[in-house]
Amino acid sequence: MMIPIENIRRAQEIIRSAPRIVCICHRNPDGDAIGSLLGMVLLLEETYPEKTILFQCRDPAPATCRFLPGALRIRHDYAYIPGDVVIILDCGEPKLTEMHETHPMLFDGSMPTIQFDHHHRNPDFATVNFVFPEAASTCEIVVAFADTVGWSLTSDIATCLLTGVFTDTGGLLHSNTTAAVYRTVARLLRAGARRHEIVTAVFRTAKLSTLKLWGRVLEKISLVGEGGAISAVTEGDFRASGADYSELTGAIDYVNAVPGMRFSLILSERGGTVKGSLRTLRDDVDVSVMAAKFSGGGHKKAAGFALPGKLQPEIRWKVEQTEEEQGKGALR
Repeated sequence: MMIPIENIRRAQEIIRSAPRIVCICHRNPDGDAIGSLLGMVLLLEETYPEKTILFQCRDPAPATCRFLPGALRIRHDYAYIPGDVVIILDCGEPKLTEMHETHPMLFDGSMPTIQFDHHHRNPDFATVNFVFPEAASTCEIVVAFADTVGWSLTSDIATCLLTGVFTDTGGLLHSNTTAAVYRTVARLLRAGARRHEIVTAVFRTAKLSTLKLWGRVLEKISLVGEGGAISAVTEGDFRASGADYSELTGAIDYVNAVPGMRFSLILSERGGTVKGSLRTLRDDVDVSVMAAKFSGGGHKKAAGFALPGKLQPEIRWKVEQTEEEQGKGALR
C-alpha cells in the first residue's frame, strides 16, 4: 500500500506535540482490533517513553487474545483532558467505539485524531486517516506505517500485530490473504513474532463453555431459500453453556462451511440487543450490503449489525403429498 507522505508528516506532528495519547478500538473487539490496539500502544511506548500512553475499549479483550502483552490492562473509561490526542484503530465508523455520544469531541473535529482502518465504508472521520480497504487487516496498515516512519518492532509488538493478521485472514486461509499479507507476516516473523504462541491460543485452544456454545450454534443451523445457512443463540444458550458473548467468535466459520451456501448468518441475543454476524465465501455476494440494510457494515465477505430487540423462534410446517396420494385424491 502507498501511504501518502503528507498524512505521515501530519500524523507525526500530532503525535510529537501530544502530552498524552489515547488509543481506542471498537467495542466487542476481535483479534485485529486488540492486536492493532496493543501493537500501537507498545510502538508508542517504545518510541516516546516520555509520553503518557493510555488504551481503552468498551469491552475486554476476548479470551483467546488475553495472552498478549497488555491485554489485561485495557481501560474501559476514558476521561478527556484538553491536549489529548486520540488514535482510533480498526473502527469503520464512530458508533462502533460506543463513545460517539459520550465523547463527541473524538469525532466532531474539535481535537486531533488519527485513525488506522481497513473497512471500505469508512467515512474518513479522523483528522488524519490511514484507511486502506485493500489491506486484509488493520495490523497490516500499522506495520506499514511503523516501517515508513522508522519505528522499531520488538518481539512483543510483532506478536500483537501478527495476531491481528492471523485472525482477520483465518490463519492465512481466507481469500483476503494476498502476497502483501505474506510479506507482512514475514516482516513480523523476522521481528520476533511468536507464531506458535498465537496459533496455540487463537486456533488450538477452546474452553469447554465455548465448545458447548458452538454445539448449540451448529445444532440450530437451518437453510433458507435465499441460499443462506442461518443459526441463532439466545441469552438462555449463553447461560446454559456458561459462555460469555466473546466466546461466540469463530463459530460463524463453521456455519459458513455448509456447501453451496451463498452466505451464512448467526444471530445472538446480548442484553436487549440482537447481533448478526454475516460471512460468505463467494465473490458475487457482498455481505456488507446486507448488513447495511440493518445499519451495520464491515467487509465484502465479513460483516455484522446490531439491532435492539430479542429473538423469537418461528416454526413452519409444510405438508407435501406423494404423487400416489395426489392421484387417489383426484379419483374420489
